Amino acid sequence: MSSTIDPSSIATSTIGGTNYAMLIGGSWREASDGATFAVTNPATGELLSHVPDGGTTEINAAIDAAAEALPNWAATPAPARAAILRRAASLMLERQERLATIMTLEQGKPLNEARGEIVYAASFLNWFAGEAERIYGMTIPATQANKRLLVLRQPVGVCALITPWNFPSAMITRKLGPALAAGCTVIAKPAEQTPLSALELGQLFLEAGLPPGCFNLVTCQDPRSFSELIFADERVRKVSFTGSTEVGKLLIRQSAATVKRLSLELGGNAPFIVFADADLDAAVRGALTSKFRNAGQTCVCANRIFVQRAIYAPFAERFTAQVAALQVGNGLAPETVIGPLIDAQARAKVEQHVADALAAGARLLTGGGPSGASGAGNFWTPTVLADAHASMLVAREETFGPVAPLIAFDDEAEVVAMANHTPFGLAAYVYTRDIGRVWRVAEGLEYGIIGVNDPLPATAQAPFGGVKQSGLGREGGPSGIDEYLEEKYIAMGI
Repeated sequence: MSSTIDPSSIATSTIGGTNYAMLIGGSWREASDGATFAVTNPATGELLSHVPDGGTTEINAAIDAAAEALPNWAATPAPARAAILRRAASLMLERQERLATIMTLEQGKPLNEARGEIVYAASFLNWFAGEAERIYGMTIPATQANKRLLVLRQPVGVCALITPWNFPSAMITRKLGPALAAGCTVIAKPAEQTPLSALELGQLFLEAGLPPGCFNLVTCQDPRSFSELIFADERVRKVSFTGSTEVGKLLIRQSAATVKRLSLELGGNAPFIVFADADLDAAVRGALTSKFRNAGQTCVCANRIFVQRAIYAPFAERFTAQVAALQVGNGLAPETVIGPLIDAQARAKVEQHVADALAAGARLLTGGGPSGASGAGNFWTPTVLADAHASMLVAREETFGPVAPLIAFDDEAEVVAMANHTPFGLAAYVYTRDIGRVWRVAEGLEYGIIGVNDPLPATAQAPFGGVKQSGLGREGGPSGIDEYLEEKYIAMGI
């Protein structure tokens, strides 16, 4: 095992077998007991790196560092905080190719998608740099002449960020950007499958001039030990988590002991609704984009595709033809459109969902099994299932894989009821050219994000989040920084 080195010195061509280190208090550190875990390429199974398996010592050290750095960072003028965020964003774009390649190696998504994610991730830093400069307070008219009423907006404090593997750069910057912009300091735990992208970002923030202790990164295999220590420490005032609803519910329970603020972006079960008056070609392209981006491993991707019966057959025919043409393979190959699933467990879930649907009467239009793509990765052939219905797993659960179930419907009221028949409410999509229907359906759908004739509605300047069991709070947009600010009311007698 090679010695621990600074990530900035790692050449992409020699990443295999190289060790990364954790970032704590502005310094790169190994685990105190020397423990590490392997990061592998999901397309090939090859070793990429070893990273420290942090434990109690490292987690507590990261909390200490963030708490120590907090007063000075909170007192740093907003334009100075904004300048650092913009420098970090600029460095991300300068090193787009390196960062994208590392992301593809550890996460599997096609390189073009990884390049796009780096641009998307940097956009959160630039957006919230601007929001840092617009953290306004208020003056309130008093009812007495000898009083002045004021409201200050101040940073929440030390924040813990727990991020997923499917967007390993964007999910960190979407949380880190507003936290740092608000004057908070951060302890981040990236997903154990994809820690390298986060550690690379840590290096960029050091180069951008972020003071030591403001951004700390702890890598560990056991997320439970991390969350237990974070929630038990009263110095950590907020936790932001992206992941499953099951884990989110556990974090809500854990937060009660110290009454921490929570932002939760949890599971989804997105309906993609195509009405008979829609532009059919645009709807097919939109469904293809939404469903198969990142091999279907996105929290907002189409999970149930509802098609009005009058156009069900032509939609299914055109959609299936395009899905069957999608190239599966290693994300580094230029022709690849569908990369591997993240691990064997993910592939097993996809296999279970497809088998359940076929047993319950679905018709297989294309795909339906493991891909013949070379290598040891967990590849699955893009799959289209016709005649799906609400009792199937593909309709009840989030598949998180390249499987598209098609469900027929007759009228507007019926499909809105079918779409809402789920405990989740993150994103929904509607394709129609009837402006009245746009308003009725968008207002009737119980979802936090609605894409109307738009398969990719997420953007840094708009709020992102769900309703029902899809989470709490919003990320992005003008409201995104509010999650990291407290309001302090001052009544002053004069």
